[in-house]
Amino acid sequence: MSIFSGWIARASVLRNDNAKGPWGSGGNGGSGGGDEGGPRNPWQFPPEGKRGRGGNATSLEDFLKRTRGNGGGGGGFGGGGFEAPGGKKVWIFGALAVLAAFLAFTMFHRVGPQERAVVSSLGKYSRTLNPGIHFTLPAPFNTVRVVDVTGIRNEDFPQGGGENLVLTGDQNIVDLAYSMRWNIADPESYLFQIANPESTVRAVAESSMRAAVASVTLDEIIGAGRSATEVRVQQFAQQMLDEYNSGIQIQGVAIRTANPPAAVDEAFKAVTASQQAAQANLNQARAYAQQIIARSQGDAASFDQIYEQYRLAPAVTRQRIYYETMEEILAKSNKTIVETPGVTPYLPLPAVRGQQAQPAPQPQAATGAAQ
Repeated sequence: MSIFSGWIARASVLRNDNAKGPWGSGGNGGSGGGDEGGPRNPWQFPPEGKRGRGGNATSLEDFLKRTRGNGGGGGGFGGGGFEAPGGKKVWIFGALAVLAAFLAFTMFHRVGPQERAVVSSLGKYSRTLNPGIHFTLPAPFNTVRVVDVTGIRNEDFPQGGGENLVLTGDQNIVDLAYSMRWNIADPESYLFQIANPESTVRAVAESSMRAAVASVTLDEIIGAGRSATEVRVQQFAQQMLDEYNSGIQIQGVAIRTANPPAAVDEAFKAVTASQQAAQANLNQARAYAQQIIARSQGDAASFDQIYEQYRLAPAVTRQRIYYETMEEILAKSNKTIVETPGVTPYLPLPAVRGQQAQPAPQPQAATGAAQ
């Protein structure tokens, strides 16, 4: 019964609608304008009072009317937004493109051979990615930070030039310029254990250098003890960074210059020159003493040998020593040898030639020689 009553109600509605035509009350839409409240004939001009003011609607206005969402609404494109010719809304495609780009940049990661990627899940460390292509959850669920683990960082002291005065163990002051090289050994500790890694490295390097220089003298830090100081500073700094669990590895420390302060540079140079001269004189004295000692030791050894020979044959040794002594003495003096009668005496020709070279005293010298 309910079904039949519904069909009867629909039939009555259609009968009432047919009584009124689509172009007015007459149903035919004749020449008349039709009922004021009903739809107007589209092929007739509107009444004078309802015509447009200018009567010159442009194509731009028609386009705006056609693109107005849902056929009505206020300014802009209406509540439904701009629609493409196919009926789909353009802003949906834009939002999807932005979302795809965001997912591509936050979910796929490429890690280079010299890099490591640290993944944190909602701010907490999750894992470390090795070189290659990796996939993670999008941000903000997973955050990836890439760290270069092979690059060597360099910290120079003092930064930007100027003096860097350090107190030595003998209460002197030295102007130091040095550098420290380091790299990242553990990316997880480097990112999560210390807040400012570079500032921490600089503070550790400066404190280690001052502690090492305070245990040596000025002469050592500007001279032969520089290499030992560099090694000691590297050990101090590495031990301190390991205690912080910083994940930083110290590669080396280099002292570029170590000079006294500029205010006392001239006086220090004079003192250094005096010390070098004193050291040179001391070295010469030591060398002369070594020569004298060596000569004395040689003479003593020779005397021991002669004594051993004398003890075995006293007469022969005594005669030999006499001959050697006379030979040494007579070799340094002029000699005249006179043989027995009937034998031509030996004439010292070099002595005669020397006497002929003299002007006046030559006859007296010859007479004295004959006597």
